[in-house]
Amino acid sequence: MAEYQTGLWLAEAPLILASGSRTRAELLASAGLAAQIVRPSVDERAIETEAQGLSPSDLARRLAQAKAREVAERHPGRMTIGADQVLDLDGEVFHKPADLGEARTHLSRLRGRTHALHSAVAIVGDGIGEVFHETAHLTMRALGAEAIEAYLALAGEDRVTSSVGGYQLEGPGIHLFERVEGDHSTVLGLPLIPLLARLRAMGLLAIA
Repeated sequence: MAEYQTGLWLAEAPLILASGSRTRAELLASAGLAAQIVRPSVDERAIETEAQGLSPSDLARRLAQAKAREVAERHPGRMTIGADQVLDLDGEVFHKPADLGEARTHLSRLRGRTHALHSAVAIVGDGIGEVFHETAHLTMRALGAEAIEAYLALAGEDRVTSSVGGYQLEGPGIHLFERVEGDHSTVLGLPLIPLLARLRAMGLLAIA
């Protein structure tokens, strides 16, 4: 596990990221935290069904917590971070589109409107359990059908089906927007500044 150790991380065992998101892993790595990646085994849609009545932001928190706890139970004694992001359009939750057709539908509904991205993080370890979220607001341009088709052709099916809303702001999806309000790492699904603040408060980072 030496490959995960850096001079910044003070815990004896490496940090675990309970997420299969390459973007989240890269965000942590950019901050000097090379986490061990462990994919959580949770049924997100079942959790969402059980959580009916929760606000979209609380749903994101519930999902992040479920992921962190499931992985932490398999790796006792380790500090584990779980994360989830929910796209909220006036209270309606959007999931990752299943194909290009559904991505086209999502973009058609989002165009010319402002939606929220709720990015939640759960930190679970020995005697530690904390969950929080940050929200960014994104306003999509009033795109015409031709612009949407051009974007879908440029981005490709793999990219547009890998993120809620059918876009990735760090890729061709940046062309879709006229305004973004919120921290960039929140948009990408892992609010780094508040996460690092909490890890520092727990005595886990060398830069105090």
